[in-house]
Amino acid sequence: MSFHEVRFPASLSFGSIGGPERRTDVVTLANGFEERNTPWAHSRRRYDAGVGMRSLDDVETLIAFFEARQGQMYGFRWKDWSDYKSGKASAEVDFRDQVIAVADGQTSTFALTKTYRSGGVSYDRPIVKPVEGTVRVGVEQDEMREGVEFDVDLTTGLIAFSHPPAATMQITAGFEFDVPVRFDTDRIQTSVASFQAGDVPSVPVVEVRV
Repeated sequence: MSFHEVRFPASLSFGSIGGPERRTDVVTLANGFEERNTPWAHSRRRYDAGVGMRSLDDVETLIAFFEARQGQMYGFRWKDWSDYKSGKASAEVDFRDQVIAVADGQTSTFALTKTYRSGGVSYDRPIVKPVEGTVRVGVEQDEMREGVEFDVDLTTGLIAFSHPPAATMQITAGFEFDVPVRFDTDRIQTSVASFQAGDVPSVPVVEVRV
């Protein structure tokens, strides 16, 4: 697919609204009970970039970014300020933040994931756009060295070890990450007068599968 490895200005995404969305089909039976199913294995995130606009200079930056992406044509990276780390938002990234796999002694490539847990139930979210310089990886409590013992593909979120870790060893990772998105509109409408009065343009952004 068409994707530009460039991040939407983080200063403009700060203050935006948005978050995960699920799709659930609900059927109410004759007895009043429900059957619920979902065609989606993973959630999809939506945001409004317009909320982060604070000045006319911000609007100019937005329009330049929009034009360079040709509207909905090309995807890009987005920093979700409410969820962009492998661990707690208030903590520094640590190589023990997430258990991403258990080695089998043969596999040398592993995908980054982030696990969300609540009430004994968990969801593993694929992380495909880690941020350069933030990825830390460990094997059984020992931190590995990037460029020596492992490499990371920043466009796919895949970790490749120089040698397969021994069987049953836990592979852990910590990282910051972006969300792959695109504009969900081919039109941006702005008004200098209304913007100065406190009205900002609506700029919908939606996550894409890559």
